[in-house]
Amino acid sequence: MTISGAWRRTAAGAGLLAADGTVTASIFAEMSALAVRTGAINLGQGFPDEDGPVEVLEAARRAIADGVNQYPPGRGTLELRQAISRHQHRFYGLSVDPDTEVLVTAGATEALAATILALLEPGDEVVTFEPFYDAYGGLIALGGGVHRTVPLRSPDFQPDLDLLRAAVTDRTRLIVVNDPHNPTGTVFSRETRELIVNLAHRHDALIVTDEVYEHLTFGVPHIPISTLPGAAERTVTISSGGKTFSLTGWKVGWLTAPAALVTAILAVKQFLTYVNGAPFQPAIAVGLDLPDAFYTATAQDLRAKRDVLARGLTTAGFSISQPRGSYFIVADATNLGYTDGVEFCRVLPELAGVVTVPVTAFCSPRYRADYAPLVRFAYCKKVEVLERAATQLSALSARAS
Repeated sequence: MTISGAWRRTAAGAGLLAADGTVTASIFAEMSALAVRTGAINLGQGFPDEDGPVEVLEAARRAIADGVNQYPPGRGTLELRQAISRHQHRFYGLSVDPDTEVLVTAGATEALAATILALLEPGDEVVTFEPFYDAYGGLIALGGGVHRTVPLRSPDFQPDLDLLRAAVTDRTRLIVVNDPHNPTGTVFSRETRELIVNLAHRHDALIVTDEVYEHLTFGVPHIPISTLPGAAERTVTISSGGKTFSLTGWKVGWLTAPAALVTAILAVKQFLTYVNGAPFQPAIAVGLDLPDAFYTATAQDLRAKRDVLARGLTTAGFSISQPRGSYFIVADATNLGYTDGVEFCRVLPELAGVVTVPVTAFCSPRYRADYAPLVRFAYCKKVEVLERAATQLSALSARAS
């Protein structure tokens, strides 16, 4: 039986294809299964354990009761597209035409998939920052692209701008920017954003931004690259309602871009999910129109949760980064006697009753050794859960001493 080259490329790009050609379980699946088997607190997967705002939940219930249960329009409901347009103008001063420059997708991952498959030709190069959200590698491979990365170094996880300049060439088709960044929690500097735009112009590349944590920043504003001079005409901006509204299971995402790019992406998207989430689309529209107080409180609450877990990790003996966005903390297990994050993650449930994931799960083979002792903890959980995890983790300091 012959396995297609695209299938193999995708599995390899996602880090799931073993040397013998078999598909291995991802570290995320392994760690989640370990949490279930041991009863450990799961701080590995990045999803909240609380529902989103009641106004949004009620809007979905109303939509279902009112019969909004069939296929929505291919571009998304007009109600949601108009809400996305209002959101971009309200928060960032961007003018986006809801009829031609907005596309609703099955979460941000489908937006990424449709964008990469639509805009990439086999052999084109795609530049991302590393560590990177694991879907990037698989999607680039599926599109037949060549994946180039720019490492983000601990502790601040800002890129070396000379390495960025070297990575982007005339062979580059896409520069993919995840800001705020998963898994590191970094927020890129204005200098970095401006250089990305400059390089895209110089080498005639397109910019794809993954901004799903746009409202989850701490003490720094989110600045979309598309707001920078000369950026809007060559940028696809991607976001979703899952992280902002703690509704990751609804899988309602979107992208905004110049009309010609949206049309090209739609041509691919219609053969992926076609459409999705009919009753959830008007509900997310309600969420996008919530007052500023909601967005401010959401970021403040998450910042307080970050601080609870950060104190617990520091007490336990980890060296940690201080994330300025997203809902992840990167911690270094070296002081606890572990230089292999994968090994550490596998024994942590026994040592402390907590599950996390190694940062190497977000890395290409070239750089895995550089990030080997680092692990990622999610703090998008109830405060009492984080406090219990912090208490259990504190036992590690006694073991290390």
